[in-house]
Amino acid sequence: MRYLICALWLLTALPAAAQTMSAAEFDAYTQGKTLYYGNNGEAYGAEIYLPNRRVRWTFLDGECKDGEWYEDSGLICFVYEDRPDPQCWSFELGTRGLIARFENDPAQVPLYEANESTEEFLCLGPKIGV
Repeated sequence: MRYLICALWLLTALPAAAQTMSAAEFDAYTQGKTLYYGNNGEAYGAEIYLPNRRVRWTFLDGECKDGEWYEDSGLICFVYEDRPDPQCWSFELGTRGLIARFENDPAQVPLYEANESTEEFLCLGPKIGV
């Protein structure tokens, strides 16, 4: 009986596993924000979350891509103007913000929310060549 009580105590003392966010939770968390993401301690990119599930993404190089997101089988999938194939992610809320896992390639290192802002980032516009 003592072992059973110890086992039950250990199970209740462990933190709960993080839950994947639903589309409604993701929308409520991101709506109107600009989130900056990092990967292995390096800046990765940023996304502005606009009304009606529209987004604007940048790799922080001055180029921006407009797109939209939707829910598919519990994942948040993004399509962009230059990339119509869905980029599907699972999101969970960690102690320091969002954790994003690229489900198209689960071997990829997760992205972490590094900063939040209500300011838009710089988009230089399309490149015009000679």
